[in-house]
Amino acid sequence: MGVLSDSVQDVVRRVKLGFAATVNPDGTPNLSPKGTTTVFDADHLVFADIESPGTVRNLRGNPAIEVNVVDPFARKGYRFKGRAEVVTSGNRFEQAMAMFRSAGLRSPVRTVVIIRVERVLPLLSPGYAAGHITEAEMRERWIRYYTSLDASSPSDG
Repeated sequence: MGVLSDSVQDVVRRVKLGFAATVNPDGTPNLSPKGTTTVFDADHLVFADIESPGTVRNLRGNPAIEVNVVDPFARKGYRFKGRAEVVTSGNRFEQAMAMFRSAGLRSPVRTVVIIRVERVLPLLSPGYAAGHITEAEMRERWIRYYTSLDASSPSDG
């Protein structure tokens, strides 16, 4: 069994959006959303480079990466710490591209980033700390909130 348990893999596959933190050449942080984040295998995550020149540049210079994947309704997720490999061709590139195409990705992809996950840490909203709210209640609260935002949006008509 790899570092990514079945339940962790399920969250990543369901949420799909990861926030990747890398280090810029000047030592400052770079945080970038990656809407193609998924499980490559039981020890690796992967995302496609669609428009990620800063992230890819940073990883070529320093492969350290952290990716956060959080269910926005349950307010639960994971932090993945590891080392990234920028892949532009070969079997692993083709394997990742087959995964992305089967998921419906049609954008041009220059490279994929495959992350060897070294540590998985849970992320949990402080809202759970008092033990007075269930996941179902947390989920309902945030679904209601986001629905209210959509309902108050100006219409085109």
